[in-house]
Amino acid sequence: MAEVEPADVDLIAAGSTAAIVPIITAMAKAYTRNNGFDDYGEPNDAIAAVITTAAVRFLGNPAQTVGVQTAGPFTLDRRSSFTGWTLAELFVLNRYRKRAQ
Repeated sequence: MAEVEPADVDLIAAGSTAAIVPIITAMAKAYTRNNGFDDYGEPNDAIAAVITTAAVRFLGNPAQTVGVQTAGPFTLDRRSSFTGWTLAELFVLNRYRKRAQ
């Protein structure tokens, strides 16, 4: 079983792609139940595109916080975070997901 390391959490909060891509990949694998991945765990082109777009959205707000910060005349307004797959990503992932009959 994999251990959760505090250093990994720090890398994610800092916006490290080396930490975020494996997490998004694991989420895609879980969603598709490993369909669309080869024997070495590598995704096919369609799932790789989903992983890329989801990772970029995650990187847009790596702390995953929503709120407003103000410093003098400057305001930073973060209204979004990674809340799951987009509709376009789901179209791709659902092609590979095993579903109950």
